Amino acid sequence: MDQRHLTVVTGGSRGIGAAVCARLAADGHDVVLGYHSDAEAAEQAADTVRRAGRHCLAVRVDTADEAAVDHLFDTAAGLGPVTGLVNNAGISGPNGTLADADTAGLRRALDVNVLGYLLCARRAVRDMTRTGGGAVVNISSAAATLGSPGQYVHYAAAKAAVDALTVGLSKEVAAQGIRVNCVAPGTVWTGFHADPQRPARVAAAVPMGRAGRPEEIAGAVAWLLSADASYTTGAVLRVSGGL
Repeated sequence: MDQRHLTVVTGGSRGIGAAVCARLAADGHDVVLGYHSDAEAAEQAADTVRRAGRHCLAVRVDTADEAAVDHLFDTAAGLGPVTGLVNNAGISGPNGTLADADTAGLRRALDVNVLGYLLCARRAVRDMTRTGGGAVVNISSAAATLGSPGQYVHYAAAKAAVDALTVGLSKEVAAQGIRVNCVAPGTVWTGFHADPQRPARVAAAVPMGRAGRPEEIAGAVAWLLSADASYTTGAVLRVSGGL
């Protein structure tokens, strides 16, 4: 009998997260979708999963809060052993130069983009160690190596931390049957951007001449969670149109 797949996706209500949920459902995953505030969008994403014939729960969560993360995973455990985590919840924080950034905005961005990933990965590893292994996919960004000067260097720094988390944790938990990988998107058409037209504006700088689509990122995530990637861990898979 094939293994049942149950995957927790944080930031699953919109953009890349919603596309990941839909793709995983098509690939046979049950999904627990974590969202921060947009309950309507979360239910729409959950309905997409259910229409594919899979189970889905939408759970409000602040991933930077330890108790909220535990509640998310405790809820997921009600459906069975968690076999996958997609660490996707993130915020840009202040846009502009670092010199003009406010401390509260910087702190919140680091809490969500770094501490949130650490808390979710920690809980996933604890659960997967007890239940026979699994896979974690962290969503990073091409910003981790490009630096995003003049826009959000703090976000780029946070994503560089995600890359380091991926490499280090993959080595730490490989013997427990847990794979840890990372997808680093370039600019993608989502509501993440402060300027909705930014993906169009940056297209000329992308070797492929366009921004990416959420579904293209979801395909990379799905592969890393699949049996086809069974010998892949510690990888940072760049999906950025050549940047």
